[in-house]
Amino acid sequence: MTYRGRFAPSPTGPLHAGSLVSALASFLDARAHGGSWIVRIEDVDAPRTVAGAADEMLATLAHFGMQSDAPPVWQSTRDAAYQAAFERLQAADLVYPCGCTRREIADSLVQAHARHATLAYPGTCRDGLHGKPARAWRLRVPDGDAARIRFVDRWQGPQTQNLATEVGDFALRRADGLWAYQLAVVVDDAEAGITHVVRGADLLDSTARQIYLQQCLGAPTPDYLHVPVVNSASGEKLSKQTGAAPLDQHAPLGALIEAARHLGIEVSADTLDAFYRAATSEWAKRYGPDAR
Repeated sequence: MTYRGRFAPSPTGPLHAGSLVSALASFLDARAHGGSWIVRIEDVDAPRTVAGAADEMLATLAHFGMQSDAPPVWQSTRDAAYQAAFERLQAADLVYPCGCTRREIADSLVQAHARHATLAYPGTCRDGLHGKPARAWRLRVPDGDAARIRFVDRWQGPQTQNLATEVGDFALRRADGLWAYQLAVVVDDAEAGITHVVRGADLLDSTARQIYLQQCLGAPTPDYLHVPVVNSASGEKLSKQTGAAPLDQHAPLGALIEAARHLGIEVSADTLDAFYRAATSEWAKRYGPDAR
């Protein structure tokens, strides 16, 4: 198997310390395995996309010594691929229209005395719209033990999620007509031949849904590794919404050393080349092909 990894940022603003950690981890994993590393711009959520942010991200990555081994891919250009996958699922009777609003879903869960921390969809429209207009399209998840998705994360260890009780039937096409993240990422990873996904632990909860969707589409399941997220001073995940500062392009080495430290790697270097040699070597000891 030829290793192929990726970094897939959403262009909602400039890269920050949290996104640098994810980019660096995925880049080091690809280099430690002697594989390729590609960048995908996840701009499927058009209303949140900031004009010019994608080009700025690519320029920042290059300035920090990380360049895609293939031309970057933009999700906004891939509507036909998502439509084709959706139609395959539709033909297999795995998707159905849903007319529920978020308020209606929340009210249904309260009435059912649901105690889950996440709002698992209660299946209101599984057997029909009951006179409502279709708003979204959902993927039907199995019941019983078939709903239990198990996988081993290379950082977080063994994971189990029951899709039926913890998630419910999840959206593939949203009420605003946009493709949902779960469908887009699975289709993109499969077409790009991604063998290893390295990303932040905030996306760990999405992995079981993506694995089930891979199974439905007959797509291979990559190896997963979810790194700890960077938190703000208030303890929240560092993000553009929590006021994360853009990366300082005048001091890439210092930011990279700090990102490596967050990943448990101590590196002393005075050039980018020296940093990547040392950091890749240290990463390989922990997560490389001979580390298991």
